[in-house]
Amino acid sequence: MLRDDINNAVKEAMKARDERRLSTLRMVNSTIKNADIEARGQGKPPLADGDLLGLLQKMIKQRQESVELYEKGGREELAAQERAEIAVISAYLPKQMSDDDVKAAVAAIIAETGASGIKDMGKVIGELKAKYAGQMDFGKASGVVKAALTG
Repeated sequence: MLRDDINNAVKEAMKARDERRLSTLRMVNSTIKNADIEARGQGKPPLADGDLLGLLQKMIKQRQESVELYEKGGREELAAQERAEIAVISAYLPKQMSDDDVKAAVAAIIAETGASGIKDMGKVIGELKAKYAGQMDFGKASGVVKAALTG
């Protein structure tokens, strides 16, 4: 399980006295616990690995936005810190699909679901998220889906 991998990595980072990695992993654990508490409040079970992958992608996206802002503001040391956090978090995501793989997956899902127009976009994206959680950027994938359904 992803949680166990992260908890073991926290212990390893403590032993290695790797402060950057340790603080990032603690932040990841904290975010996961907060999401579990929120889910419990809604009567849902703790997050499954697929949901955790989405959470990690969201954390990476937030840091990428921070890097852009820090670079615009001339704060390169803070941007470097965010990049280091991205590297640590990314280690727990599966390998990202290439653009060609994303296009092939979209084509397969469209054929599988029988999607014929833009009105079926939600159905296609839902299937992609179910099958490829953590493996693709769904912001980019939605553009591919839209192009495939309109073109």
